[in-house]
Order: sequence, then C-alpha cells, then structure tokens
Amino acid sequence: MSDALLYVAAALTGVWGVAHLFATRGVVAGFGELTADNRRIITMEWIVEGVALVSLAALVAVVTAVGATTTVSSAVYAVAVATLIALACVSLFTGFRIAFLPFRLCPLIFGLSAALIALGAWL
Repeated sequence: MSDALLYVAAALTGVWGVAHLFATRGVVAGFGELTADNRRIITMEWIVEGVALVSLAALVAVVTAVGATTTVSSAVYAVAVATLIALACVSLFTGFRIAFLPFRLCPLIFGLSAALIALGAWL
C-alpha cells in the first residue's frame, strides 16, 4: 500500500475538478450564441463533472487518512478507479476528438489518476 500514490491521485483528480469548476464560464461562453436552456445544460454538466472529481478526490484522501488497509477502503478505491476509467472512456470518445488541449487531457488525467489509485491501493 502506498499512501503517497493515493494522495497524489487524489490531488491530481481534485485539482482537475477545481479546474473544471473555474473554467465553466469560459467554456460555456466559447460555445457562442446558445439558447438559455442549452447554456444551463452545458453549465450544469461542467459543474457536475467538477463536483464529481472533487468528491472522488476527497473520498480517496479521507479513506486513505482514516485507514487505507480496511475492506471499506479497498471498496472505495475500486469504485473510484471504475468511475475514473468510465470518465476516461467517455472523454476519449468525445472531448479527446476536440482540438482544444484541456479536453484532450481529460482521458489522460482520469486514466493516470485511476492507475495511481490502483497502484497505491493494491501494490
């Protein structure tokens, strides 16, 4: 078990989540003229992804701090890894195809975070 890898994964995931939250306004503005409903939907989706990433990061960090060797900790790490892999796959087939670099980084960051959690938890 490597707490350091778990904390690095949590930090990477959390920072990327906060980046999503701060970038929301600019991303929505980048779409140009939108209906009010479409603007709200895009805003909501960006905020939801940011909150999900920050929540995953917090969960991994707290479980690691409380006791990374318990069965519950192992289950939390498994759910975090599965969630990050799912997000990486979605991002790979959507945002990765966009020329804007931050969109292309999502699958890499999600995959790296998942790998760090897996390595930290089970090696």
